[in-house]
Amino acid sequence: MFHVEHPVVVIGGGHAGIEAALASARLGVPTVLLTLDREWIGRMPCNPAIGGLAKGHLVREIDALGGVTGRLTDRATLQFKRLNTRKGLAVQGSRAQVDRFRYALEAQRELEAQRGLTVSIDSATGIRTGDGGGLAVATRHGGELPASAVVVTAGTFLGGRVIVGSTQYRAGRTGEGATGDLSRSLASLGLRLARMKTGTPPRLLASSIRWDDLPEQTEDDPEGRFSAHETRPSLDRIRCRITYTNERTHEIIRRNLHRAPVYDGTIDGVGPRYCPSIEDKVVRFADRDRHQLFLEPEGLLSKEIYPNGLSSSLPVTVQREMVRTIGGLENAEIVRPGYAIEYDFADPRQLQPSLEVRGIPGLFLAGQVNGTTGYEEAAAQGLLAGINAARKIQGQSPVTLAREQAYIGVLIDDLVTRGTDEPYRMFTSRAEYRMLLREGNADHRLSDLGARIGLLGGADHRRFARRRQQVEDALELLASSTVRPTDPGVSERLVERGIEPPRQPRRLAELLARPRVLLDDLLPWIPEAADWPRAVVEEVASRLKYAGYIERQQRQVERMHRTETLRLPVDLSYGKVAGLSFEVREKLRRVRPETLGQAGRIPGITPAAITALLAHLRMREKRGTA
Repeated sequence: MFHVEHPVVVIGGGHAGIEAALASARLGVPTVLLTLDREWIGRMPCNPAIGGLAKGHLVREIDALGGVTGRLTDRATLQFKRLNTRKGLAVQGSRAQVDRFRYALEAQRELEAQRGLTVSIDSATGIRTGDGGGLAVATRHGGELPASAVVVTAGTFLGGRVIVGSTQYRAGRTGEGATGDLSRSLASLGLRLARMKTGTPPRLLASSIRWDDLPEQTEDDPEGRFSAHETRPSLDRIRCRITYTNERTHEIIRRNLHRAPVYDGTIDGVGPRYCPSIEDKVVRFADRDRHQLFLEPEGLLSKEIYPNGLSSSLPVTVQREMVRTIGGLENAEIVRPGYAIEYDFADPRQLQPSLEVRGIPGLFLAGQVNGTTGYEEAAAQGLLAGINAARKIQGQSPVTLAREQAYIGVLIDDLVTRGTDEPYRMFTSRAEYRMLLREGNADHRLSDLGARIGLLGGADHRRFARRRQQVEDALELLASSTVRPTDPGVSERLVERGIEPPRQPRRLAELLARPRVLLDDLLPWIPEAADWPRAVVEEVASRLKYAGYIERQQRQVERMHRTETLRLPVDLSYGKVAGLSFEVREKLRRVRPETLGQAGRIPGITPAAITALLAHLRMREKRGTA
């Protein structure tokens, strides 16, 4: 048994580490954040943006629970956009272009101001378990940090290897060292590790780009923000530009594929399918004559431009030749070359839904170490791991989120049940109940939980509660207010909007449920609605316009719950379950699902196997052995 100096030790200063460290400290548990360099805490090694389709949902959910990613983003936002606006609200998402230096500074300030949290500049080299319980983290400087719980959020630093053409070196990202010793330590504890790959584009010198002829990608939501608790500062706006690769670009890439590490056998790890390198794009989409690129400034004071969509690990000379075939980049100078990075990750099926490693009490994994990609996915895991590390120390049950409750629940359930053989990225299509998981109702779904576990402050929770009451009051007003065909101007106003006027008295709620009707169209009958907050208007419109779909999914959830949440006994012997094949038994033994629903989502587990499990559980119950 170790003498515990810091009950929780968090390894890594990325998005997962920030959320984990702040969560455990705010829940009253002394915490140390172990990181290589204070200045790199919160720094974005890839694109300088937060959010996107489905990723914006994760950020809103983190905010509703009491996490900080949304707040930090709003303090550093340079441009805010709404994506997928031509589709329904359930699949729309928010994305903020940020000043990555301001974001990191805000993250560092948040950590420094947090009582009970210590930032230690060192590198973790190993984790030991004590004979009588507890853990200890060995560090490069020769020290040892005893802990009751450890959260590993090492990201690409875990056995990281940077690759540019034929050049390779150990690093967590360019300019920083890797943590190979920690990988070996995790393997010695019995964790199954494998390799994954990601990459980043070259950074370009802003003054060397010919901007004038490039189309702008302007901000379409100047008032947009992720957090309900922040007022966006008046940072200078930025304008992103758009350009395209062309056939000359593609020819240079094809001519040099034998020098590309992703094709010459240098890289063993699997890369992200949905964010491929430009080499992958040219090969996989050979019929495309161009690929869109977004030129994104990395900050207000930065001279570097991030060419989103141009990730590459080709030799630097080839990258330079390739870049200068692109419109507007004919004279572009590369400040930092693009590179691929290969790193270790742990099979997430070794984790419980709390993100605690099975069989190693107190050890939690969060972020890219679990096979995910993206700041948002990492932050969501870090938040839950930090919460559960603190609650374990305090003797409380872990917090887990169901698939119908949050995208965070979908993310973690997918990982611990199905695992992943490629970097996992969140999409709205992964959520079977996405009509219930809209970005705009994250607070309605999760703020009560955030307050109950003690992470969401009283004032913040009251803000959410007021908005929820405003929504209920608005729905009641719309349901009780009537439009009559004889009302002055009703026909003219609706016809102007291309809306067929009612032929008999209609509730305003019925009118607003129509696809093309906006709340503004109904202001003559409820002028007070002009003062309703935007979030209230959007939630009211969503509930009315999608009422049928929402009710249908709620019924599906109710049916699912009848068997989904049926818990599997921890001592269940799958060898005694009649009707299961050897392969199914092996998969169930390896994953050890906690519920019947989780068992059903394991790849290869058939409906017949679930029926057999259900029959066995009912038989146990009759015999009194459940």
